[in-house]
Amino acid sequence: MNSINKIKIAGKRLYDNFYNDRIRRNILGAIPYWVASLLVGLIAVYYGRAFSWAENLGMQLFTTHRYLIFIIPPIAFIIAWWLVKQFAPYARGSGNPQVIAAIELAKPHNEKKITKLLGLKIIIIKMLSSIVFIFGGGVIGREGPIIHIGSSVFRKVNEWLPDWWPKISKRYMIMTGAASGLAAAFNTPLGGIVFAMEELTKTHISNFRTSIFSALIIAGLTTQAFEGPFLYLGYPNVTHLSTFVFIPVIIVAILSGIGGSLLGYYVLKIMKWKEGFKHTYQTILYIIIGAFILGLLAYFIDIRVLNSGKSLMTNTLFSNDKHLPWYLPILRTVGIIICNPMGGAAGIMVNSLSAGSTVGAVVAGWMHLSAADTNVLILAGMAAFLTGISRTPFTCAILVLEMTDRHTLIFELLLAAMVANMAALAIDKHSFYDRVKDKLIDELEQEEKIEIKSSQQTT
Repeated sequence: MNSINKIKIAGKRLYDNFYNDRIRRNILGAIPYWVASLLVGLIAVYYGRAFSWAENLGMQLFTTHRYLIFIIPPIAFIIAWWLVKQFAPYARGSGNPQVIAAIELAKPHNEKKITKLLGLKIIIIKMLSSIVFIFGGGVIGREGPIIHIGSSVFRKVNEWLPDWWPKISKRYMIMTGAASGLAAAFNTPLGGIVFAMEELTKTHISNFRTSIFSALIIAGLTTQAFEGPFLYLGYPNVTHLSTFVFIPVIIVAILSGIGGSLLGYYVLKIMKWKEGFKHTYQTILYIIIGAFILGLLAYFIDIRVLNSGKSLMTNTLFSNDKHLPWYLPILRTVGIIICNPMGGAAGIMVNSLSAGSTVGAVVAGWMHLSAADTNVLILAGMAAFLTGISRTPFTCAILVLEMTDRHTLIFELLLAAMVANMAALAIDKHSFYDRVKDKLIDELEQEEKIEIKSSQQTT
């Protein structure tokens, strides 16, 4: 009997030690996620404020002194490009492809490559370049850069952990940083989770840990603590809809899906063309010409071609005059095609949303739809156009849903995103982000080969 009691006591001690050790490891494993997500939330708040201030200041100057449209943009665009080229070459573009590439390369032997894609320099230069870019009227956004910044923050926190700390998956940290950045930027935690699963990892929800979900919540709550429980786009009126509103939704989805895919196609074409530039002055000349074309479009046709397009979306959703001119979707798309390949930090997500919103407004004007039906088409166009770029229909539908808190439109938004995803296949079977990701990995591998060859010649 005593032997049995001793065995029970010993077993209980082993269990208690194991249980306590497991709790300790779980807590220690979650702390880096919590700290990093808090930092991402704070950065998202202050970076967002600086970005908006620069955007509003630039537009104020352009509206009061129209001639500055031909002076400020080329200077600002060149500075934005130079900052990236000089200090952090992989801070260029939106940042989503860099994150996807880093997740794919997240193995010990690729540490040097990942360092080029994510790091402190990326964080600083991404913010500086994009703020200068938007001040010049660049057709860019801050949401893609925040995703890139979020992954960089999480990776640095992971690197700073002492050797005795429980090992944490670098891949999960990078992925969670991107999702936290998206959640903080749009105030869309559910969108961040779906984005992580659909775009970044393509895995099932069962593979995610509690710490990852809590990180997204902390990033979102940090943003709300400073900005309040805001909606990215507010509460548009979508009551008393027509019975057959799904028909124009499908039309908008097809046009927007093809438009988004074409946007990515031509941006990639310009990127490939620019790879043939052998001298710096060629890039500078491209930037100057691009800025001049953008200035001409803004000065002589419509100044709404400039900037992120967020004000364009909100004004259209909440004004009485919702029907936009037919050429505005083309101008918005051309503006993105001009600015994104320039080499500065240039987010593409919110611009895609704004381009899609104009498609919806134009089609609604052609069909003489009511204000509520027009709002549905605007939101459907946003989800569809972004799907044409990213090929992540569920993420795009959920993002637009959370931005507006219009849960009654879940079926219309999912319909638009799914139709757009199929329509985009007519232009390219792969997403813009995947194409750029492949180019980045090829570039990193070429650089590695050159470095190895150079070290061999030196020895």
